[in-house]
Parts: sequence; structure tokens; C-alpha cells
Amino acid sequence: MTLFYMFPKVLNSSVMIFYKIAHRVEEMEKSVIGDTRNWTEVQEFTLEGFPAVQNLGKVLFLVHLLAYLASIMGNTLIITITWTDHRLQTPMYFFLRSFSFFECCFVTTVIPKLLAIFLSGRQSISFVACFTQAFVFLFLGTTVFFLMAVLSLDRYLAICKPLYYSTIMNPRMCFLLVTACLSLGFVLMVVPIIMLSQSSFCGSHVIPHFFCDFGPLIHLSCSDTRSTEMLAFILALFILLTSLIVTIIAYSNIVVTVVRLPSAKERQKAFSTCSSHLIVLSLMYGSCVFIYVKPKQTNRLDSNREAALVNTVVTPLLNPVIYTLRNKQVHQALRDALSRVRLQK
Repeated sequence: MTLFYMFPKVLNSSVMIFYKIAHRVEEMEKSVIGDTRNWTEVQEFTLEGFPAVQNLGKVLFLVHLLAYLASIMGNTLIITITWTDHRLQTPMYFFLRSFSFFECCFVTTVIPKLLAIFLSGRQSISFVACFTQAFVFLFLGTTVFFLMAVLSLDRYLAICKPLYYSTIMNPRMCFLLVTACLSLGFVLMVVPIIMLSQSSFCGSHVIPHFFCDFGPLIHLSCSDTRSTEMLAFILALFILLTSLIVTIIAYSNIVVTVVRLPSAKERQKAFSTCSSHLIVLSLMYGSCVFIYVKPKQTNRLDSNREAALVNTVVTPLLNPVIYTLRNKQVHQALRDALSRVRLQK
């Protein structure tokens, strides 16, 4: 239980490390470039948002504000209910609680700026803030993908190896797995972001997106970014394929095991638990493959904006619904909590 308190500290430390690195990179660039190369120095970028629908700004602001609040409240509800209900003190719900926490951080990285864009049009963002946002977004996104793979592994052990499950998935192992997801996310994302931040930016400083993503930033660079783009492509492929392969292997074994269960009720329970996980995975993989798995990051920038909304708005909004309405244990815990509140009144 107390291990979960450490995650905000680990996350905050990772962001602060990157923020200091970004400041140092900016200072080094200024000292190297000098006064004769002032044209390469960028003080701020401008987030373009969705200019085609700017006339609907207030309506879109309200819609996305409600979606953001629903996502935060839904994920917070999952964190609270899985923490307080003794029946949900299992490894799966520990991972689900971690997943919901990272989802709250993930959407908060992007949505507040998007709301400001809908309300007042284009928004300026400083060089350091822009690259910090890009790093945090990709860092948390990568962490969530690895965590989804861990959830698949957890379901495999629970269904296919029930006798060894409690021994393998002890509290220490659960904490180490989540910490490994965070560490991998940090290490894999910090290198390409720093490489890109050392590029020269000239010409237009308008980012054709509603947040600082990797592809649009590469589009604005006037340096040779082929090595950075290739590294980003390889890393995206590695992250997506690694988590996908783990998930496919885990669920292939789960299907074989579940089909052999003698009771129809047991089969239904197992498939119900896993189906919610697969729905989330299909949404996440579909949009991320479209956005990031391409050698040339500047391709399809316009359509990337719409695809990014799936990851930043739709999926975080659906996750609490999927995990609460399709999960009987969480459903029962919520009913019991509501009953206790009524009795206290």
C-alpha cells in the first residue's frame, strides 16, 4: 500500500531531471551559437490547434472540458475504490491503480493547453516548456504501454498459472515492475527529445498541432534530423512491438486455458476480465501506430491531430467506463461504497 505513495515522487523526479537537462541544453546552444547566429534561437513556439473549427471554439471547449473532468474523476474513482476496498487489494488492481494515476498525469500534460486554444485561439509556449511537454507526454505514453504489457502478463499468470500467481506477483515484484515501466519510459524518450532540442529552428515557429509532439517539432527544424527521425521510428517500433508481442503471447495462452475450463461461468468471468483490457489496447495501438510508426515523422501531420485526440481525450475517458462497468468486482465495490455513504447519512 505505502509503495504507491512513491510513484508521484518518482514521476516528479523524472520530470525535474529532464527540465534541468532542457535548461542546460538551451544554455549550451546559446553559448555555441553566439550573436552571429541569433536567427536559430527560438524563445517560444505557437500551438496552432484546430484553425478549421475555431468558430466552434466555445462549444469544443465545453465538450473537451467535460471529457477532461470525467476522465480525471473516473480515474480518481478507480484509484480510490481499489485502494480502500480490501477485496481489490490484488496485483491486478495495483497495476490498474498505477495505470489510472499515469492516465491522470498523461491527460493533464496536454488537455489544459488544448482548452486554452479552444477558448482563445493560438497559444504561445516557451522553448523549454514545449520540449518538457513533449518529453512528459512521450515518457508517460511509453510507461502506459509497458504497463499494459505488465497487465497482460498479470492476467496470464492469474489464469494460466494460478498456483504460482501469489508467489510471483508479490507486492515487491509489483512495485519493481511498475518502476521498470517508468525507468524504461524515461530512458527511451529522453535521448530523442534531447537530440531534437539541439536542432536549429528557423522560419515558421507555428506548430501544426495542439501540443508539442515529436513529429510537428521535427517539421519545424531546419537541421538534418534524419538520424533523430530514424531513432524515433526504431524506438516507437520497439515499444509498440514489445508490448504487443507480450500481449499476444499472454492472451493466446489465456484463450487456450479458458476454453479448457469446465464451467461456463468461469469461462465468462475470465473473458469478461480480459475483454476490457483488449478494448483499451486496440484503441491505444490503433492511434499510436498511425501517428508514430513511420520513418518520416513529418508525414500526415494534419491527420495526426485527429488521431492524437483518441489517445489524449477518447481513451482516457473510456478507460474508467470500461474498467468499472465491465468489471463486476469494481462494480460491487462501488455499490458497497455507495451503500456505506447512504447509511452514514
